[in-house]
Amino acid sequence: MVWTVWPIFAFSTFAQQLFVQTITPVSEDTMNLNSLAISGSGEAVDYSNANTWFPTHPQKKGVTPVNTYSVSIPKLKIENAIVMVAGDDLSESLVHYGGTPLPGQYGNTVIFGHSTLPQFYNPKSYKTIFSLLPTLTYGDTISVTFDDVKYTYIVYDMVVVEPTDLTPLEQRFDDSYLTVVTCVPPGTYWKRLNVKAKLQKEV
Repeated sequence: MVWTVWPIFAFSTFAQQLFVQTITPVSEDTMNLNSLAISGSGEAVDYSNANTWFPTHPQKKGVTPVNTYSVSIPKLKIENAIVMVAGDDLSESLVHYGGTPLPGQYGNTVIFGHSTLPQFYNPKSYKTIFSLLPTLTYGDTISVTFDDVKYTYIVYDMVVVEPTDLTPLEQRFDDSYLTVVTCVPPGTYWKRLNVKAKLQKEV
């Protein structure tokens, strides 16, 4: 029991500085409902379906020059994980949220994936791939290989928001940004961790 509860308690205790004010179009009444695992109709929410993550802002399905690319996070031993552009199934790949800029473009590229309790972490399993994402720190690198070009992003911020918060999808076009999203505390769907990174410029 302790090995299941401890990661949740530890995250909640030591990550308080990551929590921010929620920006959401959803009313307070709706937010007070148990919407983390149950939908408004009373049906269970399938969080392996990417389209359930931001129901008020559905991803755009369009034609892109490249449908897949890869992500590596050396600190987490993630190597060449497949990212599906506007994908649906988070148990088969990471998902690039459709409608956000492609890697290397100006704006905020948004990628999200699954996490679970850290003791089940496997960097090759898409069901557990982001379980150690909370261990990243400022200055860590995330590499993206898109259309045979490698882009290196540097982590500059980490925040925790409510599932209804749309700030991960916010765009700014002064540079190339990357936001990586997963559920926290480990093993739950209660909140969303946003790891924000900025493209490293060639010197």
